[in-house]
Amino acid sequence: MHTTWFITGASRGLGREWAEAALDRGDHVAATARDVRALEPLSQAYGDAFVPIALDVTDRAAVLGAVEHAVERLGRLDVVVNNAGYGQVGMVEEITEQELREQLDTNFFGTVWVTQAVLPVLRAQGSGRILQVTSEGGVRAFPGFGAYHASKWAVEGLTEALAQEVAPFGVHVTNVEPGPYATGFGPGLRVSAEHPDYAEVRVATAPEFELGDPRATRDALLRIADAPEPPLHVFLGKPLADVEQIYADRLRTWRAWEPVAQEAFGA
Repeated sequence: MHTTWFITGASRGLGREWAEAALDRGDHVAATARDVRALEPLSQAYGDAFVPIALDVTDRAAVLGAVEHAVERLGRLDVVVNNAGYGQVGMVEEITEQELREQLDTNFFGTVWVTQAVLPVLRAQGSGRILQVTSEGGVRAFPGFGAYHASKWAVEGLTEALAQEVAPFGVHVTNVEPGPYATGFGPGLRVSAEHPDYAEVRVATAPEFELGDPRATRDALLRIADAPEPPLHVFLGKPLADVEQIYADRLRTWRAWEPVAQEAFGA
């Protein structure tokens, strides 16, 4: 039997790669995009195996309708990929309330709405998996990306709890944490108005990213989706060495301050 997929944010980038990878091996895919016209080439190439859906994931009612439509067309959902999102650039002091709310509405709340919409389907089936596309930025942070990190760290925490809640129903959940790739993410960044006092900080802390090939993620994503016991966390790309160092530093700090922590517990 073919696997059925529901993928958000499939107009370009990693979401598009994963939709094509699933379709190429004979699976059926419902994929969403804000502008559904971007999905027309997939409809033309794959016919009835592909279900295009116009969706803004910040609209909770629309998310529920999109999931219902996907189930009507596909009959079931096996793999749900929460991929829709974008990046907000700006020092924490520079980010406006509106920018922060919009970042969280898409990256965090959009993920929550899709997750809540598909869970009744997966629970009734007694099977399924949800792949939450967070980021290397869901477990570490770079200056100038505070709003983006806040949204992705929130998804990571939500998913840690979710995985324990839905395991009894046969549902697996994975935080997929890609490093930087040569997708449309960079050109799609939204940038806050710059405060002049941060000019030197901005230059001194500007990260330099080595960009991976997004097509190289296709097989990896399929292997994660097909795994009998998928991981709760998995990187795509090469973030592990840097993240290992960050976590080692945290452990050293926690251990160094353990006497203070114990004193704070009281008698």
